[in-house]
Amino acid sequence: MPATCLTPELIDLHPRQADLASAVEAGLCRTPRQLPAWLLYDAEGSRLFDAICHQPEYSLTRTETALLEQRGPAIGAHLGQGVLVEFGAGSARKVRPLLDAMHPRAYVPLDISASHLQESCALLQAQHPSVPIVAVCCDYSALQELPPHPLLSGAPRVGFFPGSSIGNFSHGEATRLLRRFRALLGEGGRLLIGIDRPRAVERMEAAYDDAAGVSAAFAFNLLSRLNRDLGADFDPDRFRYRALWQERDQRIEMALVSRQRQEVQLLGRSWLFEAGEPLVTEHSHKFTPQRFSALAAGAGWDTGPVWSDSSDHVSLLLLEPARLGVSQRRSP
Repeated sequence: MPATCLTPELIDLHPRQADLASAVEAGLCRTPRQLPAWLLYDAEGSRLFDAICHQPEYSLTRTETALLEQRGPAIGAHLGQGVLVEFGAGSARKVRPLLDAMHPRAYVPLDISASHLQESCALLQAQHPSVPIVAVCCDYSALQELPPHPLLSGAPRVGFFPGSSIGNFSHGEATRLLRRFRALLGEGGRLLIGIDRPRAVERMEAAYDDAAGVSAAFAFNLLSRLNRDLGADFDPDRFRYRALWQERDQRIEMALVSRQRQEVQLLGRSWLFEAGEPLVTEHSHKFTPQRFSALAAGAGWDTGPVWSDSSDHVSLLLLEPARLGVSQRRSP
């Protein structure tokens, strides 16, 4: 076992400002216009997202956390020891039952917000003083390999991707991301992933457009970031927030919709927004375990055990590298 690590390490691989500008330009050239979801998570965006998770309409976080707490020992028995890598760690609250059950060689949270990582890892380290923490500030969807570190070599890796964050990606993007996770986790690496399942439309829409307006503030913070970091001149009053269920794609689409025909200055040019034109900030795809297993199979994963809450609203699936010509699905 490694020596006790009392202070979390932070490796900063945050995208450069030029990368941010190119991502924004590419997103504004799409039809409809859509920016990468990771742009939402600056320090203020991360704070607002944590607040969303406490809204009464947003049950995903509470349900998934309860599921992890209830089934933590059983899940940990399947995961074993090794290095635990969490993609998009955020406040790192959900991983605690896994740390208790697994006693991993190291915990490696990946997140786009360095300040959020530092704060959450300091709290987590105090609760788990014997687990070394090596945090990496990065865009995990573009990460080519984990940074070299003695704690990350020579041990099996287990990925953790909760919160149905895979739903933020299109089908093609999700497939590519799951392939990237296979490469990052290495030979024999496994992935515990959370999915949010479809339910009544009004409940799903309310979860992303809460009465307190926190979800709307989260989206509008994106405009504030573009104004601050890229010198844009977005006027938030000229946009309204919208969250709509799209049946065909089985997803909620969140967008800032232009209230009028307007021009926005950004990256040295004018961008015309027509009245009613959306700037998509995020998608949240919903999956049944069967539908997600088919998606994962296309990325080279077999579905192992599946754990679900009593209402079948949230599921955790353990993905294992596919064996040639064999695909297994089983429940504990």
